[in-house]
Amino acid sequence: MFARFWSRMSGRVGSHRQRSELLAGLRGRVLEVGAGDGRNFRYYPDEVSEVIAVEPEPYLRRLASEAAQRAAVRVTVAHGVAEDVPHDDEAFDAVVTSLVLCSVTDQHVALAEVRRVLVPGGELRFFEHVVAEGSLGKTIQTGLDDSGVWPHLGAGCHLSRDTVAAIAAAGFTVEQLRRINSGLGGLGIPFVLGSARLASAQA
Repeated sequence: MFARFWSRMSGRVGSHRQRSELLAGLRGRVLEVGAGDGRNFRYYPDEVSEVIAVEPEPYLRRLASEAAQRAAVRVTVAHGVAEDVPHDDEAFDAVVTSLVLCSVTDQHVALAEVRRVLVPGGELRFFEHVVAEGSLGKTIQTGLDDSGVWPHLGAGCHLSRDTVAAIAAAGFTVEQLRRINSGLGGLGIPFVLGSARLASAQA
């Protein structure tokens, strides 16, 4: 049920400009984790040689496969979860996560997998919602998570995760970060759009 709801609502989360910004400048072989219905595929630049997109939910995976047929770059859609990416070490030049790190079972494990499949010096691009900076918003988000209500309704989504801190703790250097506020004041759900990089082999 949530997958069908999300396929109708996801177009309202992340504008054309934000999705273009997320993927601009990528090149080479890219892994998109939690591709959903494939809404990002149309924004990949021509310099990307191949996109491997993993999505665990069957309904969304079918929609993503249809979107892949319309993409300007080569996209292969397969079953997979963030905590167990079915690919070899150092297989990708970049990894993209878009509204997925809020709902993975274990962020630490998922980001370790991202790190494993990236080449040295590889890049993580992310567009995620994160915990509010204000005390009121943070308290409400934490309460909804702790109650179990929001994760249950949102297919495992958590509002109060500090995803940027988790990315840094996983060994990435955050190079660009833009906060995007939504909603009313401190009660809105903040998003972050940015990039992070692994150290190169020579570092």
